[in-house]
Amino acid sequence: MEIKKGDNVVVIAGKEKGKRGKVLETSPKTQRVVVEGVNVVSKHKKPRSAQDKGGIIKQTNPIDSSNVMVVCPTCDKATRISHKLVDGKKARVCKKCGASLDKEHVKAVKKDSKAAKAEEKAEKKAATAETKPKTAKTAASKTTAAKTTKTATKPAAKTTKKSDEKLNKEEKQWLD
Repeated sequence: MEIKKGDNVVVIAGKEKGKRGKVLETSPKTQRVVVEGVNVVSKHKKPRSAQDKGGIIKQTNPIDSSNVMVVCPTCDKATRISHKLVDGKKARVCKKCGASLDKEHVKAVKKDSKAAKAEEKAEKKAATAETKPKTAKTAASKTTAAKTTKTATKPAAKTTKKSDEKLNKEEKQWLD
């Protein structure tokens, strides 16, 4: 059973859905948990002797462990639990943010998660660095190519007129 005594949980099914509380007891054999302030029932007690008092007693009854989810202390969200090896021991870890749910492994998991995040950032930067120059070069080459084609077409038209005029002058000289 992944839920332990002392965990903060939220009820995800049943008439108490949405309530949060602390786990007071767990029963792994029956897969049930007792959550503080959840599934409170009134029990009528009959006095058995002259000294014993009767009355109505309120008590919390267990609910099935499948109807609750552990609340992560760092991200404050209901989360599923994954497991991670820390110092050769299995530690419970939040599926959403990667924080440890076991108090004795919090520091070790934080170090591991920081190192993993740093590696991910480095990989992302390397991946973006590889793709950015290629796109920048292609964009720059496209603009320069466009400029050269524009400039090449304009002077070419002028040179053809000039060369025609020069040819006409040269032809006149030869003819004379």
